[in-house]
Amino acid sequence: MFDNLLSLAEVRSPVAGPDIDWTWSWLAVFGLLISLVSVSYGTRAGVIARATTKEAIRQPLFLLLLLVSALVLIVNTVIPFFTFEDEVKMLSECGLATLLIAGAFLAVWTAGTSITSEIEGKTAMTLLSKPIDRRQFLLGKYIGIVQAVIWLFLILSALFAVLIFIKVGYDQKEQSLDVTPYWQWLKVSDVEIPVPHPERVTVVAKILPGIALTFLQVSVLGAISVTVATRLPMVINLVICFAVFVIGNLTEIIVNQSVEGQAKESVTFTARLISMVVPSLSAFNISSAVATGRVVPQDYLGYSFLYAATYIGAMLLLGFLLFEDRDLA
Repeated sequence: MFDNLLSLAEVRSPVAGPDIDWTWSWLAVFGLLISLVSVSYGTRAGVIARATTKEAIRQPLFLLLLLVSALVLIVNTVIPFFTFEDEVKMLSECGLATLLIAGAFLAVWTAGTSITSEIEGKTAMTLLSKPIDRRQFLLGKYIGIVQAVIWLFLILSALFAVLIFIKVGYDQKEQSLDVTPYWQWLKVSDVEIPVPHPERVTVVAKILPGIALTFLQVSVLGAISVTVATRLPMVINLVICFAVFVIGNLTEIIVNQSVEGQAKESVTFTARLISMVVPSLSAFNISSAVATGRVVPQDYLGYSFLYAATYIGAMLLLGFLLFEDRDLA
């Protein structure tokens, strides 16, 4: 079902024109943020969400992931990749991978420490004794985890954008071309104001869809982790999420080979079964587009968001069912 939904946006090498209008994408981002704020401060589940976000940000892992990821981004910017004309592309791929690993680890770890630990430590009973039911508890936990990931992404994405902005001139030096200046002077009312150079800003803008898709992939993994945390301990949760991550990024390859008749019937059946259960995480991977310097079209982002939202909703419903009859005593 989920593969059929995603097939509407079958784009393995997304292409779009340089003058693409991102109005709807920005409106979707602001709509999502407003929705999260409304839920956090206007519902009972929001109480759990705010507490979970604060808990996730205050834990040492958040600061550790932030510092290590920032260090990796800076090192990748300083150390050359020894590729001709592809330094920015390589930095973009490494940066998106860094965001993915940091965000996924934060989401899975927080789900284990926040949900599993409270269930095993009997503190969940105290929360559920108040006018908060189990569904609100689980939904609040997931929203809180997503909000913590957003804070991590905001900080790292800002640093990532600055480093890409600086790195643009490196490829130009390698090709003995004129280096694009960092600033362009804009005259406003007889006063010249420095603004970031449009050419560098255009390069930075190309990574924004990749950051959005990476966030969607982390959100899907977070929903799976929250569901698993209702029944299994954190170690098993980590193993399951890692397996889903690996298989989910190979699902498309397995299915394509089975469709082309390059696999046996047993392999074809297994591939179809996996594709119905495991999310196709490769749909959120745009490394091919980054490698070729292409821009992800807006409709692909829309279909990817719809696919992620559908899968997250299904996983949370499964989590509600698993948590409904969980003995907390």
